[in-house]
Amino acid sequence: MTSEQSGAAAGPTFHPVHGPALAHLGWTPAPRYLLRRDRVLHALRGREGARILDIGCGAGALLRELAQMGHRGAGLERSAEARALARAMNPPGGPVEIRAEPAPDWDEAFDVLCCFEVLEHVEDDLGALRAWQRMLRPGGLALLSVPSRPELWGPADVWAGHVRRYRRPGFRALIEGAGLRVERIESYGFPLANLMEPLRHRVYARQLAKPDRAEADPQTLTLRSGADRRAETRIWPLLASWPGSLAMRAATLAQRPFLRTDLGNGYLAVARKP
Repeated sequence: MTSEQSGAAAGPTFHPVHGPALAHLGWTPAPRYLLRRDRVLHALRGREGARILDIGCGAGALLRELAQMGHRGAGLERSAEARALARAMNPPGGPVEIRAEPAPDWDEAFDVLCCFEVLEHVEDDLGALRAWQRMLRPGGLALLSVPSRPELWGPADVWAGHVRRYRRPGFRALIEGAGLRVERIESYGFPLANLMEPLRHRVYARQLAKPDRAEADPQTLTLRSGADRRAETRIWPLLASWPGSLAMRAATLAQRPFLRTDLGNGYLAVARKP
């Protein structure tokens, strides 16, 4: 049995506040994911029955949640380990298809294009985004997120296989250069994600010192990071408790007054294909 087949054999659990998780397979939502998820769900509010493409879908948790809301779509994921998790999260035969490569008939096939924490891994981010937006129908919505503020660069970026962090003007220019019209760019994560950033860097600095990570190139690190949630899984019991759930809910509300600033550690862009 392959890793993808064995991963597909066990399904997710569903937390009433945080959504789906695969704790038994080593994947749980991280606080930063939950802060971004709040803004993504807000951007999709009011849409019904959309066909959604999630590029670099990781464990496919967002796709599973959107499918429960009546949407359908597909997830693209290069990492075999992450695809196994995504197929456990979204079993074959359901409203979500998980693939390693785009299907040949996907040109202008989707109503919504999602691409979260992917562009920072790609050397030619402009070329990649130009290729991906071709799968979005005219008038379709693009939701794109990246880590922000290069001065925050640290071991967590190296561990994940990042090649850059973004400033707001550069992120806007990238999106517009790919042929999309920016409607807004939000700075998400402040203050919780910023407070956690030094801790994340310390945790991942220790992981980078391990032999299997020390000599790895960014592409290899990228493929591994899509499925490796050991650090997050350790804090999941606390996060999933009712005090943790209340605190996380408060953090998602606390970031909202700061979305128009540059104080967060990530940007979420809402754009449209003309």
